[in-house]
Amino acid sequence: MRFVGIDPSTKTGIVILDKDGNLLDGFEVTAKGTDPGRMASIITDVYGNVEPGDVIAIEGFAYGAKGNAVGIQYGLGFGIRIEFYNSGIDYLEVSPGSLKKFASGKGNTKKDELAVHIFKQWGFEHKSDNVRDAFVLAHIARAIRMGTASTKYQQEVIRAILEPPAKQKKRA
Repeated sequence: MRFVGIDPSTKTGIVILDKDGNLLDGFEVTAKGTDPGRMASIITDVYGNVEPGDVIAIEGFAYGAKGNAVGIQYGLGFGIRIEFYNSGIDYLEVSPGSLKKFASGKGNTKKDELAVHIFKQWGFEHKSDNVRDAFVLAHIARAIRMGTASTKYQQEVIRAILEPPAKQKKRA
């Protein structure tokens, strides 16, 4: 059994853990060229690193984000999800705030501060924040399947993923 974390971006982070939480691999998937060819290459590479039976967690979309890269990230994110859907591969959706809270206890932790929490908790370092995020996502997938959430805030994150609050209907 493997646990896979995926942080979709133009430098998509992927981390694969074994059932005991040991790191099997952690890397970035990138591609050269222009879109949509570049996006298709990244999506194919991500899909090629997933095996039957993997428990997968993908970072959700940062809906308040701005800039040109946001459209590319949304395209990649949806492309990966569509590829998984068409192949019958299930995955867990984890919001950026939940990822941060699982690692640090706070849903608004900054990237550099998050790196410190990841190192303190798991002894993991990587130069890429995409790979670091994927590492946390893989641990979230493992916690959901194996019950390894060890802190109150990690348990809260898992509960929120498994039992999301009902969405309020907007008034007309």
